[in-house]
Amino acid sequence: MKRLCLFIISLAACPQLFAHTFSFTDTTLKIDGNRFQVTMICDLDALALGLPPQEANSAELAEHLKGLEQAALTEKRDGLINWLTRRIRVRFDDQPQPFTVTLPDEGKPTEADAEPTYFGIRVILDGQVPEGAAAVSFFASRTFPALRLTLEGPHGPVGDPMALPGGQRSAAVPLEDLKPPGGLAVARQYLLLGFYHILPLGLDHILFVLGLFLFCRTIGPLLWQVTAFTAAHTLTLALAASGVVSLPSRPVEVLIAASIVYVAAENFWGEKLRAHRIVVVFGFGLLHGLGFAGVLGELGLPSHAFTTALLAFNIGVELGQLAVILIAFLLVGWWRNKPFYRNRIVRPISLLIGLTGLFWVVERLL
Repeated sequence: MKRLCLFIISLAACPQLFAHTFSFTDTTLKIDGNRFQVTMICDLDALALGLPPQEANSAELAEHLKGLEQAALTEKRDGLINWLTRRIRVRFDDQPQPFTVTLPDEGKPTEADAEPTYFGIRVILDGQVPEGAAAVSFFASRTFPALRLTLEGPHGPVGDPMALPGGQRSAAVPLEDLKPPGGLAVARQYLLLGFYHILPLGLDHILFVLGLFLFCRTIGPLLWQVTAFTAAHTLTLALAASGVVSLPSRPVEVLIAASIVYVAAENFWGEKLRAHRIVVVFGFGLLHGLGFAGVLGELGLPSHAFTTALLAFNIGVELGQLAVILIAFLLVGWWRNKPFYRNRIVRPISLLIGLTGLFWVVERLL
């Protein structure tokens, strides 16, 4: 018993002595137009030598393969490809479809921190989607560790990965589910995302827009400021989303918080709206556009409808801002021309906005 425990401990302490450890066979099935491609991560050296994965020394396997004569090595390679062709099935409408097998890492030097391998750990299967096919499924024999199957369309992964025990066939997935959404669907999705980023998620942007609203007793100056702010953040959002401009997120977020403090302070101490304010608002709009771009960077923009998604997101942002102004008007706008409006509404609310912005500046700096 003691020796068994010591042996198990030694195995845990020295994983590099044994074969590649794959808890799952990570598999990606991508369909793009009339072509499909499957990428699988597995121990190809062990499979080429007819050994169960994870039961042999990786370094020894690689050295053994490198030491073979070219004819023997070619035989092992051909045998591996034939084995993969027989043990894997890509079915369309329940009919298996032929594919070619590629070993992209064969014979390439192994990275210094990776386990040695000759054939590599990636195999790529390429084939054609039959015309008129409606659904696809995938199967790999039980020799492979349990599969973690990810389906991809032209625009990226679709749904969550499937976990499949070895030898179990996946459910048939309609090809319609893998197609990129149409222009109207993309526009609707990103318009809602843009609006949602303002209401209710974009509290910093909400406070900035409220700051603009509070200091304007008439609609004209407010529209000019909102227009300048919109033009500025539209510009930097487009440039950043296109990869032309890129700044670290932390200083951008700090400066966005500082813009809230500035507008609130000017509202609190200023007596009247000055001409330079529109220039300042435009400058701060450039910063807020970079903040919106950070959100889009996390969400991603579909390559097939990049411009549509970008414009729709920006329109959603504008609708969110207009909704903020409308709500603010309904709450306090009725008293904009009253003598008490400035001292009882503008200054107290601006003070709260400024303190919140100051807190964010400190928080984001730290």
